[in-house]
Amino acid sequence: MRLSLRQTQRVVMTPLLQQAIQLLQLSTLELKEVVEEELRDNPLLEEVPTDGTDTTAEAPSEDLADAPPGPTTNEPAPNESAAVDQERTDDLPFDLTSAVFDQPDERTPVSTEEREELPFENLGRSDASLDEHLNEQLRLAVADPDEVAVGEAIIGNLDEDGYLRAEIAEIAALTGRPAELVETMLGLIQTFDPAGVAARSIQECLLLQLRADAEPDPVSVEIVERHMEDLERRRYADIARAFKLPLDRIMESVEEIQGLEPKPGRRFAVADQRYIAPDVTIEKIGGDYLVILNEDSIPRLRVNALYRSLLRGSAGEDRQFVEQKLRSAVWLIKSVEQRQRTLRKVATSLVKFQRDFLDKGLPHLRPLALRDVGEDIGMHESTISRVTTNKYVQTPQGLFELKYFFHSGIASINGDVVSSVSVKKMIQDMAAAEDPSKPLSDQDVARELHAKGLTIARRTVAKYREELGILPSHQRRLARRKR
Repeated sequence: MRLSLRQTQRVVMTPLLQQAIQLLQLSTLELKEVVEEELRDNPLLEEVPTDGTDTTAEAPSEDLADAPPGPTTNEPAPNESAAVDQERTDDLPFDLTSAVFDQPDERTPVSTEEREELPFENLGRSDASLDEHLNEQLRLAVADPDEVAVGEAIIGNLDEDGYLRAEIAEIAALTGRPAELVETMLGLIQTFDPAGVAARSIQECLLLQLRADAEPDPVSVEIVERHMEDLERRRYADIARAFKLPLDRIMESVEEIQGLEPKPGRRFAVADQRYIAPDVTIEKIGGDYLVILNEDSIPRLRVNALYRSLLRGSAGEDRQFVEQKLRSAVWLIKSVEQRQRTLRKVATSLVKFQRDFLDKGLPHLRPLALRDVGEDIGMHESTISRVTTNKYVQTPQGLFELKYFFHSGIASINGDVVSSVSVKKMIQDMAAAEDPSKPLSDQDVARELHAKGLTIARRTVAKYREELGILPSHQRRLARRKR
């Protein structure tokens, strides 16, 4: 056994460094929440007023009462400021003076000018829930208090998909009413909108929807009643032999059954609405594009001047507390500034690479990799990946996620590379313009794209078609024939 000394270099992910990396990935709204939380927790941080007035923390009133008359100020003496600067600058990985004692950086003229707020297109709606929708129909259908009580108990035991998750006996015991009344009210509620509601199984749900039709297809009803297992396992030939009918006739009923809603309560589910505030706006002014960061939602921070004297006058645990909070405050200020600078650099680089898209639209979107932008602005592609996560940019062509601009390309015959997004748009347009009776197969689409100069395989077309949510040609033909 022996002791030895060895020097090594390694990167240590301190909590402050982890915080700086995390801030890169946050959207503007998420960053606002983090900054506001830090403002509540860190007494050394304060928000700079947006109206330009100085609201630097003032001394307590009892101290002001004993002060001599004359101009008052919260700024420390010059020699005190210099002493604090010299003491703290050596310990921090950046210049503390500019973060603590200098005035905050002025906003750019474009960011301070008055601009119209973006319209909220997707305002929240107060749609009724499934319970409210059914209870309203119940009040219109019956007036007897016993029937209303049983009906409300049945509706209250429906899950979010609209299925009844309680037994008849349980509801009868819960309401103190006879089971026959529960059965009657269940049959009534099963006639309510949406069709298939209050079913106790998927089979009963499908039957309720089929029988809601004025003239239900008897073949479809019998398939669900007696051949549910064959239907689930797609043994259509066995069903055709059992019915002694052609397979095409059975497939018509199967298509009708497949068009039913297996979860009647789905359309009443509470939607998780997201309101997107663009982190960057790209505006065309004259012949140039200007990158404008969304800084309105992010509080402007500075260190509270009232705590500066504590660095000199405090000792022990008090001084350690102030030092810890000072480090955290200054690091947060610098991390937010670094995030904004990096985001501006990335957006400016995107303008350089995607200028044709900004001028002419989606067909001119060019392939782009994270490495391309990283090499352009002198940053690692992992940093580009973090700063483009959960960020949105408002452009003359619409609102897009920053990740939208990074994708692969398809080689063309003349040597150019066409964006995969543009190719998907071509496939989508072909499917929309095709003859409904003769939908294009993947091979047909690949052939037409090849005629336009694109080198693309059939399996790549199939992959893009699935990503676009477009059905295969034979399913599109059946779906349109049904309509």
